[in-house]
Amino acid sequence: MPQETYRVIQWMTGDVGQAGIRHFAQNPIFDLMGVLVHSKDKVGVDAGVIAGIDPIGVAATDDVEAICGLDADCVFYTPIIMDVDTVCRLLRSGKNVVTTSGFFHPSPTFDDPGELLRAACRDGGSSFYGAGIHPGYAGDLLPLTLARVMSRIDTINVYEVVDVLKDAPLDHVDWMGFAKEKDRFLREPTILGLGLPFFAQSMYMIADGLGVTIDEITAADVEVATATNDIAYADGVIPAGTVAAQRHRWTAYVEGAPLIVFHAIYITAGPDQLEPPWDWGETRYDIVIDGDPPTSLTLKGAPRPDGTHAHPGYDWTAMAAINAIPDICDAEPGWHHQLDLGLVRPRGLVRR
Repeated sequence: MPQETYRVIQWMTGDVGQAGIRHFAQNPIFDLMGVLVHSKDKVGVDAGVIAGIDPIGVAATDDVEAICGLDADCVFYTPIIMDVDTVCRLLRSGKNVVTTSGFFHPSPTFDDPGELLRAACRDGGSSFYGAGIHPGYAGDLLPLTLARVMSRIDTINVYEVVDVLKDAPLDHVDWMGFAKEKDRFLREPTILGLGLPFFAQSMYMIADGLGVTIDEITAADVEVATATNDIAYADGVIPAGTVAAQRHRWTAYVEGAPLIVFHAIYITAGPDQLEPPWDWGETRYDIVIDGDPPTSLTLKGAPRPDGTHAHPGYDWTAMAAINAIPDICDAEPGWHHQLDLGLVRPRGLVRR
């Protein structure tokens, strides 16, 4: 039988972790037991204050031993990169782990660490699950949902479009390589290019869901557009002639032909300030399936009742995972992914 409430730990308090804290504080089915932080200046601070809401009576700590010793049902684990040993420790202690840090689907790249996670689940009688907005939802669950109404599928294209200066933290300008000379940018590794193993998980999930086998996934094909004039923003400027937009494309081949194509398009300006004059529009996810009948779906943020608008990317990332916590806690032990978990049943979302 499902539990009435679930005791949770928030592991790290970046943008996604803060979204988690806000939800745990507001949803009556969750009881936030503890919050782990990395920064010394957050130690002892009320978790609500860290997350930008009123105090909630839970002080943050950097004491890993104390956090691991809490009697909790689930850890919401949100570092950017997963430490497999730490997650295995949590699983062996009997705590379920739901994460946004990867391991969304058992693709070949993750065979070895995947076995460690499965063994830890067996030892602790616990469950593990990974999700997020992309990978983990927009690029895999939505295409498979659309496939339900198709008679034939020829190709699946997933477009992630992000207006960086409007809808992303401004540190993305630096760590994504904007404002670099074009030739240098194309020579050096890129953050998105290094993400192939993670995006590939979504491609394997789609293929497994459709009952086909991927032959190969090509590395990112990269294109850029440069600024036609200086583009000023709060933290600096993207000089004219440097990279102001980038497009990455990965392709999964099945039976020798392209089946799944992922496009990641990050821009800092409109077509009047770019060369070539790319016009990708607003931040969104587009899923486009060519076949019978041709079908598409767009996911994007909407204005609030007061007319304000902010891209909800971090909230989407957090909630794609958090809403599965009850199902994961109630599931049989093991590494669960979306194809075996089935339809997630969110709880506590309807609050008057």
